Amino acid sequence: MNAGAAWKPQHRPLASARRIVVSQPAVPAIGTENQDAILFLHADTRLPQDADTLIFQALRQGSVWGRFDVTFAPPGRLGWIAAMMNWRSAWSGICTGDQGMFIRREVFESLGGFANQPLMEDIEFSKRLKRIAWPARIRAAVTTSARRWETQGVWRTIGLMWRLRLAYFCGANPQDLAAQYGYRPAPAPAMAALAVLAKAPVAGFAKTRLAPLLGDAGAARAQRRLTLGTLQVGSQSGLDSLALWCAPDAGHRFFRALARTRNIACYPQPEGDIGQRMCAVFKHHFEQRRDMPLLLVGTDCAVLAPGHLQQAARALVAHDVVLIPAEDGGYVLIGMRRFVPQAFDNIRWSSPQVMAQTRERLRQAQASWHELPALWDVDEPADWLRLQALSG
Repeated sequence: MNAGAAWKPQHRPLASARRIVVSQPAVPAIGTENQDAILFLHADTRLPQDADTLIFQALRQGSVWGRFDVTFAPPGRLGWIAAMMNWRSAWSGICTGDQGMFIRREVFESLGGFANQPLMEDIEFSKRLKRIAWPARIRAAVTTSARRWETQGVWRTIGLMWRLRLAYFCGANPQDLAAQYGYRPAPAPAMAALAVLAKAPVAGFAKTRLAPLLGDAGAARAQRRLTLGTLQVGSQSGLDSLALWCAPDAGHRFFRALARTRNIACYPQPEGDIGQRMCAVFKHHFEQRRDMPLLLVGTDCAVLAPGHLQQAARALVAHDVVLIPAEDGGYVLIGMRRFVPQAFDNIRWSSPQVMAQTRERLRQAQASWHELPALWDVDEPADWLRLQALSG
């Protein structure tokens, strides 16, 4: 981030012209190295002088993300509202776009960015970021427009804001809340279907590598938690459809309950190794829906987010295959816009060579592919402890 460089607007799933994202690839500053940062700012908000320096001071001191205090222009009688906003954010750790949110680029990418929702996306993202670290507070204030408060009235605006937030925390649809706020319909998300490979949460069958830490029953509960989390991410992603491919079959009561209560299509996993099973899922899908791309994930990646799925779906507009590598040398997601069975040929599954061999198979098949930043699976006890630390 450099004060002498131009701000570049980035895509957002927001319909209102009053909000934009601004970012600038960072250069090393204040003794830091590789300090790429992204700043998210409302279009009607102005930064304080030396904002870039203040941000990198916070990053150098160990912060992962943060925000500025806020004031209004013209200040008028709204000073107490700004003070309450600053106090609320300091107390709750929740930040909004009119406070100038900033974050290390690699953290933003690893979390999958903002959820694909037209309102409260900054609050949802703040909640995920709080699991990693508390936000830095820069007391030099950004200045935001008081126009909405002046035209709609102070108490009416306060009532609207709190009513929308309460409804959101109670589970209201962000699309409906955005309409109440006055946004036009958001652009349609990228379309793809989602398939999830899942094991039944049976003791001694699921997540057996976690059993030394959690016991067989605890490992089964972990599998149930991971599966439900993956399905929630899928349902929030805005994708076209979601199907669950079940092992050893779709008859376990857990899968039957999901099919009944969430209307999720459940299929038995095919026979064979993991590559043969994934290949069969893609073959089945493209026999049914040739023109709809498919994303395929397991249930082991607890940090997978709706934004990751949307990024993957968007990548398939221009590429045959999309992959999210795993830190252990495999991958946590593979997506295709056309069937490329060669991607699964002669791969040493469960080895650190999976990604390298997959790239080679794609080159041999003359398929184009795109890779998103790597994530990590919850396979070993150390991974589970890492997840617990992340969850606070």
